[in-house]
Amino acid sequence: MTTEIKTPAPGNTPVNQQVNPDAKKRRNILLGMSLLFIVAGIGYGIYYTEVLTQREQTDNAYVGGNLITLTSQVSGNVQEIRADETQMVKAGAELIKLDPLDAELTLRQAEAKLGSTVRQLRQRYADVAQYDATIAQRKLLLQQTEDDLARRAPLAADHTLSSEEVTHARQAVAEAKAALDVALSQADAARSSISGVNLVENPSVQAAKADFIQAWVAARRNAILAPASGYVAKRSVQVGAHITPGTALLAIVPMEQLWVDANFKESELQNLRVGQPVEIEADIYGSKVKYHGKLVGLSAGTGSAFSLLPAQNATGNWIKVVQRVPVRIALDPKELAEHPLRIGLSTLATVDTHDRSGVVLGASMPATPVYATAALNQPIAEAEEMAKGIVAKNLVK
Repeated sequence: MTTEIKTPAPGNTPVNQQVNPDAKKRRNILLGMSLLFIVAGIGYGIYYTEVLTQREQTDNAYVGGNLITLTSQVSGNVQEIRADETQMVKAGAELIKLDPLDAELTLRQAEAKLGSTVRQLRQRYADVAQYDATIAQRKLLLQQTEDDLARRAPLAADHTLSSEEVTHARQAVAEAKAALDVALSQADAARSSISGVNLVENPSVQAAKADFIQAWVAARRNAILAPASGYVAKRSVQVGAHITPGTALLAIVPMEQLWVDANFKESELQNLRVGQPVEIEADIYGSKVKYHGKLVGLSAGTGSAFSLLPAQNATGNWIKVVQRVPVRIALDPKELAEHPLRIGLSTLATVDTHDRSGVVLGASMPATPVYATAALNQPIAEAEEMAKGIVAKNLVK
């Protein structure tokens, strides 16, 4: 049996033969993917131009802050320590107390010295009056001897009196003049230390008064106060230790005085300006918490330039290393209070460089103090009133 295969004539297609739908679907998918990649490329180009080129980012950024080292202004033995590490202290709170015995004895000595000075000056002022009376007496004696000589001189001319008596009279006049000169010199010497001022304003009294006030202030400084509010850290002082002025006792970290130091590469500094907004992410909170800060200044040198051992680039084995410059970023106090940070924490800093109208370096020194404390002020008026009382008590006759 033979089977005949009929081949359709050219140009004649069967009605039931159509284009494969899977091929058409694949073509549409490829076309869609191509369009998607084109749109994504255009979108990334716009994003790169408008966003990525308008910001600088670094994860070499760490939280910085003021580390206030507490020291003593006087010498003494530690009697009490009233705060330890991790504890919160308020400005003006007494943190360390020294043994007050030595300071109290010094204060008593200063009080005694002030009273003794007042009494000695009272004697000097009285001596001046006594010298004035002596001068008046010497003047009368001189007048008497001169009158006596005037009476005897004519009698000696007609030999009524002997020349010896006239000679004695002249000697008496000379002795009276010498005695008057001595009295005048003594009076001048006595007046030289008190003339022009009253006893209370005398320099000796003022010096003794200043010594008393200084001893009074030193006695109060046996209580070492916190200059600012913050958390205690790095306590090295121990009870019973003898400390001297300048010895580091502990540190206080004010948690509201924190910032971020971001170390940007030198090639990333071109578009950075003071005042640009910065977004901060801290590793301690992750990306859920974002801080909004402001760029406040760029360091005057690279980190290596200010290191303990700066790099020596003038050597034969020099290799170029990309340098980094610290950039100071101020944080929003409200955000900082809601999510506290700690000194040294790692962060990610992103600077928005759209606005490049600011200055490159930091602003000039402000007219008002950047940081200040009133916790260390002493009530000097109280000490002055006590000194006035001591002076008045020793003036009473």
